[in-house]
Amino acid sequence: MWAVLSNAKHPEYGWATTPFPIPRQEYDHCMEMLATLEIGDAVGRDCRVDEITSDFPILKRLEKSAVNVDELDYLTKRLDSFDAGEVAQFQAMAVKLGVFDMTDLINLTFCCQQATVITDFSDLDRIGKDHLLTVNGGCMPMDELQQADGRKIALELILQKSGYVTPYGVVYDNGMKLEQLYDGRHFPGYHYEQDMLSVGVTSRTEPEDTEHVTWISLPSSKGQISRALKRSGIAPEDMRFLFDDCAFAPEIVEAMDLEQESIFDLNDLASAIMALSQDDQDKLTAAVRMAKPENASEILRLAENLDLFTFVSDVKTPADYGRYMIQQSGHFAYDENLDTFYAYEQYGQQRIKRENGEFSDLGYIAYHGAVPLDELMTSGQFQKEQGPQMRGLT
Repeated sequence: MWAVLSNAKHPEYGWATTPFPIPRQEYDHCMEMLATLEIGDAVGRDCRVDEITSDFPILKRLEKSAVNVDELDYLTKRLDSFDAGEVAQFQAMAVKLGVFDMTDLINLTFCCQQATVITDFSDLDRIGKDHLLTVNGGCMPMDELQQADGRKIALELILQKSGYVTPYGVVYDNGMKLEQLYDGRHFPGYHYEQDMLSVGVTSRTEPEDTEHVTWISLPSSKGQISRALKRSGIAPEDMRFLFDDCAFAPEIVEAMDLEQESIFDLNDLASAIMALSQDDQDKLTAAVRMAKPENASEILRLAENLDLFTFVSDVKTPADYGRYMIQQSGHFAYDENLDTFYAYEQYGQQRIKRENGEFSDLGYIAYHGAVPLDELMTSGQFQKEQGPQMRGLT
């Protein structure tokens, strides 16, 4: 979706055409663009919608109204995950309920799946079975669904005369209630795209089981985090963090005290780990075991300097490592006819001693950097063997 946004108080400032959902890598730039128009508040609804281009015609009703950019972003993330049936349910129920407010539109995304929408009356058996599946929460035994008399169910539904005609089909609400999961400030936790960690921000002045939680998915842009913290309305000294759905390896979690970490350090670490291949993530886990970092910042430095480690997965003994080095590493011209003459274990032990490497259930790892590991983790500076180089953090 694209939305043309402007400042209703100052139309002379021009407008900004913004994509929704806003891509993570473009979020901060979009907020800067809106700031030049003196709009885009983290909480207030100060963006006038001049035009919307979308696959959801119902959203045209937002045109000429004032919206909050993060609410619109959250709404479109929810809608972006919908299949064709949910699209019809959302739009038809929005018409039936007369929903125009952003809070209600967001809440509707969580309950519209309870409604039945008929867009084509030509197949009564399918209509009846779709309705049966809907009223059972979208899940029921396949044999029961197949044995059901769909035509009879459809006719009973239609003859109730409780259907409401909309441009998106005839909708039956099935007793659906518009629950207030979104209170106008705290977005319900939602995984729109792959993330590494969900952080919930609550106030220390409220009970630990409070429903007033501001959820932040990591990695996010720094702007997204800052705006989410501002949106929470909680003073920094009163913030309490909850952690959920963590995709970090157990070794990484154990190396940190999450409650003492900076959310921005955790975000940098999440970004770095997400960019790694699975092989490099395993390598990082092995490096964490070897180096024993104590916080997210130190783990980040390991992640950024994985090229200073040798890691061979599924190698558990000196003989395994010697065999790998001679047969697969490419350092030697291996001749399988001489296999019985190779001293794999002796050569493996020799290399392990020289490299000061170690084994774990993940494999073999050795550090070959020019500075001690503790210095690497605390300074972020290192010296490669081919000469001195400086490496900064971003």
